[in-house]
Amino acid sequence: MIALLVRAAAMVAIFGSIFVLSQLFVSLVWDKRAERKAVNRRLKLLRSGLDHDAVSVMLLKNAPPMLGTQAGLFERLRVRFIRMTMIAAVPVEARLLALGAVLAFFGISLAIVVLALLANATIGMGLLLIVPAVAAALSFGVPLIVLNNLAEKRRKKMEGQFPVALDVFTRSLRAGHPVASAIQLVTEEMTDPIGSEFGLVSDEIAYGANLPDALSAMAERWDLEDMRLFVVSISVQTETGGNLSEILENLSRVIRDRASMLMMVRALSSEGRMTGTLLTALPVLAFAALFLSNPAFFLDVANDPIFMIGFPGLLLLYTIGFISIRRMVDIKV
Repeated sequence: MIALLVRAAAMVAIFGSIFVLSQLFVSLVWDKRAERKAVNRRLKLLRSGLDHDAVSVMLLKNAPPMLGTQAGLFERLRVRFIRMTMIAAVPVEARLLALGAVLAFFGISLAIVVLALLANATIGMGLLLIVPAVAAALSFGVPLIVLNNLAEKRRKKMEGQFPVALDVFTRSLRAGHPVASAIQLVTEEMTDPIGSEFGLVSDEIAYGANLPDALSAMAERWDLEDMRLFVVSISVQTETGGNLSEILENLSRVIRDRASMLMMVRALSSEGRMTGTLLTALPVLAFAALFLSNPAFFLDVANDPIFMIGFPGLLLLYTIGFISIRRMVDIKV
């Protein structure tokens, strides 16, 4: 009987020890994971040993330049692509990404021509129409769709974080902290992308930049109206005075109301936006996938006179539809 009780006590002790050790291990791993999530990229780079200058250069390597009032269409598209690359947090410079796309275009075009020659296909006008279309879809179309998707997700995350950052900023001011300390608090407490962005603002202020100018540069990088409202509020308070915490509290309420209205508009226009997304991306993806899986489907009819007329017309209709759908679903709130 005593031996049985000792054995049972030993088993209970072993079970309790394993349970306590497992809970400690899970708690340690969970805390480390939460800590990694709470730290933004800028703080991670600083903790790795890099100085503030190197970190700023890394984070601002895809910062879009300022557009002039007389900027043409090509310049606007270039700045838009650079901003998309920055918002998507791609670790490659935008010019290198564009150069890679151009090289991929010529490489894919050359590969298609070589494969067509090896397959004894006739080199005609139809093939010369298909080759750049397929190469453009694979080298420009698909990467731009992926890049735009990543940028939109990160932009929505920034829009959701910004009112929270304003609340942290306002509470810090109400506690008696100066503006620089409030910005530093947002930098240390908020995750990416807004944590790193306010960290860049903090660095610029430390190097002697004016607060409205540093915030305005952040607003131009992201092209968000909420940030521009924040910059205007800071600028007006700097010039005329007033209770900054009360101003920012009212601004946070306005931004949240505006976000609620935007969500309502997005819900009401979700069908149109989904249709626009599908009609924009699906033809490019389907064309590229069909050519890669069955090139003969296009090459066999490439030299047909109807194909040489219908294919450019199809591309023209796709372009007109793309522009029309984008304008219909681009609702300003």
